[in-house]
Amino acid sequence: MSIPVSRRRLVAFGAAGATGAALPLAGAGGARAATAPAPAPGLSDVFDVTAFGATGDGTTIDSDAINQAIAAAAARDNGAGGTVYFPAGTYASYSIRLASNVALYLANGSRILAAKPTATQGYDPAEPGAGNPYQDYGHSHWHNSLVWGENLQNVTIHGPGTIDGQGLVSGGSKESAPLQGNKAIALKLCRNVGIYDVTIVNGGHFCILPTGVDNFRIDGLVIDTNRDGIDIDCCKNVRISNTVVNSPNDDAIVLKSSYALNQARATENVYIDNCMVSGYDLGTYVDGTFKTGPYGRTGRLKFGTESNGGFQNIAISNIIFEHCRGLALETVDGALLQDVTISNLTMRGVQTPIFIRLGARMRGPAGLAIGRLRRVSISDVTVIDADPRYPSTIAGIPDHPIEDVRISGLRHIMVGGLTPAAAVSPVPELADAYPENYMFGTLPAYGFYIRHVSNIAFDDVTMAFEQQDTRPAFSLTDVDGADFHHVRAERVRGVPTFSLTEVESLRISDSWPVEDERFEMKIQKRTL
Repeated sequence: MSIPVSRRRLVAFGAAGATGAALPLAGAGGARAATAPAPAPGLSDVFDVTAFGATGDGTTIDSDAINQAIAAAAARDNGAGGTVYFPAGTYASYSIRLASNVALYLANGSRILAAKPTATQGYDPAEPGAGNPYQDYGHSHWHNSLVWGENLQNVTIHGPGTIDGQGLVSGGSKESAPLQGNKAIALKLCRNVGIYDVTIVNGGHFCILPTGVDNFRIDGLVIDTNRDGIDIDCCKNVRISNTVVNSPNDDAIVLKSSYALNQARATENVYIDNCMVSGYDLGTYVDGTFKTGPYGRTGRLKFGTESNGGFQNIAISNIIFEHCRGLALETVDGALLQDVTISNLTMRGVQTPIFIRLGARMRGPAGLAIGRLRRVSISDVTVIDADPRYPSTIAGIPDHPIEDVRISGLRHIMVGGLTPAAAVSPVPELADAYPENYMFGTLPAYGFYIRHVSNIAFDDVTMAFEQQDTRPAFSLTDVDGADFHHVRAERVRGVPTFSLTEVESLRISDSWPVEDERFEMKIQKRTL
């Protein structure tokens, strides 16, 4: 007997690999009665989809058979559950409905293929009345997906096989059209969920969308998709590890806290480690050709934009960014973003290595107060070949500063080659705008643009450019409490390192090329 091994679970199967119960079988011609083969001794918890009529021929729609296998597994021993096994083959499918205490195991050579809808067949309808005006349609519906589950517990999707969302739509009016699906995997109000080792390509608008899912773990995935990779929305106790997300046209790994559950629910206790996010051409990560285009690819790691419930207790470490945008922390809909520790990042060919934004878009119920963004620590970061137009940016809004930011151990090398004349002047506030790293235009610093911030510290930071840039390394406006220690900033002769406007309580120590300085009183306008 051969035994395929997943890192998470040992799955045994025999030639029949099915349950002994009499169950309906569905194939290309519709439902028909049949009796599944008896299980091999000791294998009664493994349910082979081919025993329920799945053909795996890539053309026949196998979703009825798959869902019957899931229902049989869920019913085993009064709900004890089991494993639904996909042997090698391509299983064209519409909506697959998960169940509690059931695992899907995709063996080597297996592929679940999202089929294109016909005039009469397609994906489950989106839930009626589930939406509200505070986020995109895709964030407010889950059933119109290739694989979905709601109010479940103890669910696993694992194995070395592939989920291909080829027949899913990724945007526009088709998302809400009957029979269409727009997500590869969608989960709502579940707990104890794991997704391990699978490859997912062409994931629709959202490749993986858990909303209100607690105790959730992703490990060992490869995702190469046309829109968002992983959106963690209103979830608690989450770990994402050892995963690659290539998403050239949208975000790679995103933490959100939308109003999709019709309440403000925080995303909290999240750990992301040992991952890569990138913006290679679609499909070229999986096929190994790694093709690239000009700056502008997305593919980043982001908090927001949806930020009604907030973010807290987040740890991120050991992340590679390649040919994409950088790290973005955003709260613009009235929530807290606080207590975040980020370390060990490497970035190459990125736009805006670090983007931290507190805004007042306020897309949510009326009467909300503007949020707060505070207690963020970022350390041990290496940036090379970054787009010169959009330096790292830390920007609050008037009377609502970003608070308590610490940046240390940073090597920040931009392409450079610009002059102050290239920068927009004055830099607009855009307090209620959708937050994006390029939202202000080309900025008047080659390293960091800092505005409306209280208490920020830089320690052991090196700023440099590859081509001469005559903008200052740092531009500070409306900053109260800034500490620069052991900062080294390359500059062109005669060009200041710091541009200061309305800056109070500034200290510069053990830095170059600026000598030690300390100002307690507010500086209205000065360069150093």
